[in-house]
Amino acid sequence: MSLLGDPTSAAPALKPESIADPRILHAQALKSSRVDRSIFNNLITLYAKSNLLDSSLRVFKQIPSPNIVSWTSLISVHSSSPLSLTLFLSMLRRPILPNQRTLASLFKACVSLPRCLLFGLSLHALSFKLSLNAQPFSGSALVNFYSKYRLPIDARKVFDEMPERDEVCYAAVIVGLAQNSKPLESLSLFAAMKSSNVGSTMYSVSGALRAVADLAALEQCRMIHGHAVVTGFDKNVIVGSALVDGYGKSGLVSDARKVFDENIAVMNIVGWNALMAGYAQQGDSSSVIKLFQSMANVRFVPDEYSFLAALSGFYNAGLVGESEIWLKRMKLEYGIEPGLEHYTCLIGALGKAGRLEDAERIATTMPFNPDAAVWRSLLSSCAHHGAADMALRMARRLLELDPNDDSAYTIAANVLSVAGRWSEVADMRKLMKDRRVKKEVGKSWIEVKGEVHMFMAGDRKHERTEEIYEKLAELMESIEKLGYKPVWDEMLHEVGKGEKKEALWYHSEKLALAYGIVSGAAPARKPMRIIKNLRICKDCHEAFKYISRAIDKEIIVRDVNRYHKFLNGSCTCGDIW
Repeated sequence: MSLLGDPTSAAPALKPESIADPRILHAQALKSSRVDRSIFNNLITLYAKSNLLDSSLRVFKQIPSPNIVSWTSLISVHSSSPLSLTLFLSMLRRPILPNQRTLASLFKACVSLPRCLLFGLSLHALSFKLSLNAQPFSGSALVNFYSKYRLPIDARKVFDEMPERDEVCYAAVIVGLAQNSKPLESLSLFAAMKSSNVGSTMYSVSGALRAVADLAALEQCRMIHGHAVVTGFDKNVIVGSALVDGYGKSGLVSDARKVFDENIAVMNIVGWNALMAGYAQQGDSSSVIKLFQSMANVRFVPDEYSFLAALSGFYNAGLVGESEIWLKRMKLEYGIEPGLEHYTCLIGALGKAGRLEDAERIATTMPFNPDAAVWRSLLSSCAHHGAADMALRMARRLLELDPNDDSAYTIAANVLSVAGRWSEVADMRKLMKDRRVKKEVGKSWIEVKGEVHMFMAGDRKHERTEEIYEKLAELMESIEKLGYKPVWDEMLHEVGKGEKKEALWYHSEKLALAYGIVSGAAPARKPMRIIKNLRICKDCHEAFKYISRAIDKEIIVRDVNRYHKFLNGSCTCGDIW
């Protein structure tokens, strides 16, 4: 029955003007000699929309025999409160069994409330018993539940078990996988959604763009942008902000700026921050500051993410003084307390500039307990400046927080080996082995004609392996003639020179670059783009500078820290990263 009444029912028809105020509707219902239960069910929702939750509960108590719709309405409006779970248990004692909409509201509650994983797992078991786990409403809510609890494999399993998947189901799993660092799977499902003729939503499009941003897959970003234009989502503020982020993290800040300018009338603070972050990742601090000032001119108030973008830009540009000034401005001028990430940017900038003692002092006196990222940043700075004793101290601090952090062992061993302290290198390697810590596998990606190809060190699984290795050997021989000398710093001391050379040649980013060349990934006057999941090593960095000269092409590498643009034998990072 509609709120205005069913013409075939004996219940009174309700005047349209009464819907704006639920109290008018409620008064009309009380005056009537006979009122359908559906009127009270609707009143529960209307009172909640008017932010009168207590009134919605009172209305529920006036219903003589609440049905599942009544219970679901009440549970739904209290889904951000523990009361929703209590109401559900009360409902089961009646006994009234839930439907898929009831379960969807409860899964939503488990996501918004703390420490509700076990309750949610129990709900999943109940939904399975009632054959509701694969229904669209409850299934998509369950996918979202597992995604929010960082269980993407379980989320994908729920999705795969659903016989019918609508656009909401696809959006839930695409967003969930993108949020849980599974961008390839997310993009694969976005493609499957389109091929199945299932309509997209602003959430599925923005989720796919988030996956693109993680991969820095420029061609994929352009294709999804085209899809957004065709479907009309390109002017949506959520999709627009995701496009800015996608282009920015793909390294094409000019396209990010174009999208931003086209949507500036609807752009919110998220879009402004995304564009600033894109400039910051390139180390273009001046553009970050100009955008920051423009944002203030249009009466947007900077938030903590705005300042994080600014400080990241200063860090990547190596501007220590500005980092210190802006951290103070954040608190004094804007009343925003700097967070741990803001201090980490300052510590990184100080360390990069060689002010290691100052960086350590900030780390130990800031109003936060330093996390692994802080000590890892300091450890990397010590390694860059050859401060072996301090590096060893930072490594120990890092291992106190996370004994399984492979970077602590690896970086410390490298800096000690450069210092010729081989017995301590052996001790560090033995400690790593005794604790069964495995070094994170380096991976590199390159996009060719919209398809992402992934490589690991020494990888021979690609269908064009022979061509890749031949091209790489040709490249390495040509740059040796230009004056390239291998950088052995990060190799084990006991490994022979021949083995060292072979190991350096076949790093994942070099294989990706060789494949990019043989496959024609970048036309003339277009840069070659490679993504690395870890920090680019010193030898690959040195080799890429020479290769950019040898092939007369710009090479762009996005590693875990920043963008590196190699052209004519130099890199925009200034050899500090």
